[in-house]
Amino acid sequence: MLLRKNSVSFWLWRSAYLNRRCLCSRIFSFLDVVTLCRCAQVSRSWNVLALDGSNWQRIDLFNFQRDIEGRVVENISKRCGGFLRKLSLRGCLGVGDSTNLYNAPLPPLSEGCHSLEQLNISWCDQVTKDGIQALVRSCPGLKGLFLKGCTQLEDEALKQIGAHCPELVTLNLQTCSQITDEGLITICRGCHRLQSLCVSGCANITDAILHALGQNCPRLRILEVARCSQLTDVGFTTLARNCHELEKMDLEECVQITDGTLIQLSIHCPRLQVLSLSHCELITDDGIRHLGSGPCAHDCLEVIELDNCPLITDASLEHLKSCHSLDRIELYDCQQITRAGIKRLRTHLPNIKVHAYFAPVTPPPSVGGSRQRFCRCCVLL
Repeated sequence: MLLRKNSVSFWLWRSAYLNRRCLCSRIFSFLDVVTLCRCAQVSRSWNVLALDGSNWQRIDLFNFQRDIEGRVVENISKRCGGFLRKLSLRGCLGVGDSTNLYNAPLPPLSEGCHSLEQLNISWCDQVTKDGIQALVRSCPGLKGLFLKGCTQLEDEALKQIGAHCPELVTLNLQTCSQITDEGLITICRGCHRLQSLCVSGCANITDAILHALGQNCPRLRILEVARCSQLTDVGFTTLARNCHELEKMDLEECVQITDGTLIQLSIHCPRLQVLSLSHCELITDDGIRHLGSGPCAHDCLEVIELDNCPLITDASLEHLKSCHSLDRIELYDCQQITRAGIKRLRTHLPNIKVHAYFAPVTPPPSVGGSRQRFCRCCVLL
């Protein structure tokens, strides 16, 4: 039966239809890429709803990393460019700067996705400064950029980021081994809203980057500089005195730092929650004493990692007894830590997770035997 346009029945039907359509659109907005593509094959109306750009604001193609070709990225750019906010191409081996059939080039993506706020192209090792330049110039609203393992990136790429991404909050450059202070200083000067920076494994950086962060990025909350062996107490002193909102610091294998860094953190960083000092072999009980008596100790400090800190003894555990929020402590290869010391710590913090290892006692030589015996922990070369 045909409904007249001005009849009550027509308007009731139209209202019900729009309500169903609105409900479907709402449901589709929670679906992942694979499910949306499957829904698009159900019917013509579902195809229209599923492929609507508003449902493609967040795309993660990690599970298809070996299948991504140039046309895929271009189609994403055309179909949902105006809506796309978060895109992950992490591990997609074909993503790079070239424009042949089998590579997924960044320039077309940047041309169609001007509203992009977060991009993850970690381990896309074909990306160079040319792709980064095209991207950041077209996406000035980028807030999160994850470039972990993009080993071809040099300082010139970082200069482009610093010049065109004033809204940047999170930047991950882990294992981008070619970058130096020059590029990172440009980012610090151009990205004053930076809150999270990871440069672990970037062995060329020095205290100059810590000074630049302290002078330009007062909102910094997370700093990961593991294996940056040129950093010293001087740089961390400047950082701590200017970045009072620090919550997480990974200083693993920053082998030059001493208790001086811990003293500054204990005084100036009251929000510190997670601190990794593994393989910082110059840290002593005195540094832990200052940390345990600082403003972060009572209510904030949740995790401290002290693996392979050979100067740490049971006295450090005594200094940490007042850290009521402490949830986990790492003590692997701390040779002067004893089971008795850990037991005393647990009497004050019964819920704490303690990760430690005690080598088994070497058995005595066999009676009458001349062959040397080794415990199972020894490695014979």
